[in-house]
Amino acid sequence: MEVVESRQQPNRFARRLFTGLPDRYDRLAELLSLGQNRRWREAMVAAVEDGGSLDPASPAGTVLDVATGTAGVAVELLRRGASRVVGVDLTWAMLLEGRSRVRESGAAGRIALAAARAEELPFAEATFDALTFTYLLRYVADPAATVSELVRVVKPGGVVANLEFAVPASPIWRPLWFLYTRLVLPVAGYLTGGREWWAVGRFLGPSISAHYRRYPVEWHVRAWQEAGVEGVEVRKMSLGGGLVMWGRKAPAGA
Repeated sequence: MEVVESRQQPNRFARRLFTGLPDRYDRLAELLSLGQNRRWREAMVAAVEDGGSLDPASPAGTVLDVATGTAGVAVELLRRGASRVVGVDLTWAMLLEGRSRVRESGAAGRIALAAARAEELPFAEATFDALTFTYLLRYVADPAATVSELVRVVKPGGVVANLEFAVPASPIWRPLWFLYTRLVLPVAGYLTGGREWWAVGRFLGPSISAHYRRYPVEWHVRAWQEAGVEGVEVRKMSLGGGLVMWGRKAPAGA
């Protein structure tokens, strides 16, 4: 029991952190990322589109969006050519807000949202033509095992793409990023979103730094490759504050 609880602890923390945020999540995410969150998200979806997994002329195009939150990525995937999107997330409050967003976009028949853990996806092997996941691996106990589980449900040849925060490498921008994430972000969160966003702002910077100390970008690339993803590419955005990765699941038996 202690082992199971230890493995699930990051999940419980994520639920607590995000349960009070849904109605303001998208607006504040843009504000507190200085407008970069949308650009990063579009770059991730473009990687899937460029990989051919969103070709509207093809019968393919069913995408799994993991850590879908309020379904912003799911809606964007559909807009860019996916035939159907399944979005999963840990937090029911975020999913309820996502369902409202899906209805407003007119996509209720083509986007399905459900609660699920990224570490134990309730889907058969090779179910989806592509997969996206956003701001996920800092909230799981075993990032390598989670990547393997994500890749498991993708068809051979399908694109896997990810968006995550990052730490700038530049000796000029890193101190400014540190100041912004440790001071400006919590204060701005509190002023614009109250105590819930103050908690997120206070947590975010140390969380990102700690994650990359333990799992540098090179580790992520190796983890993807060991899970069976070929041609892994990395794009650092916004002076290194955002990171988009993508690759293609290797053919069966490769």
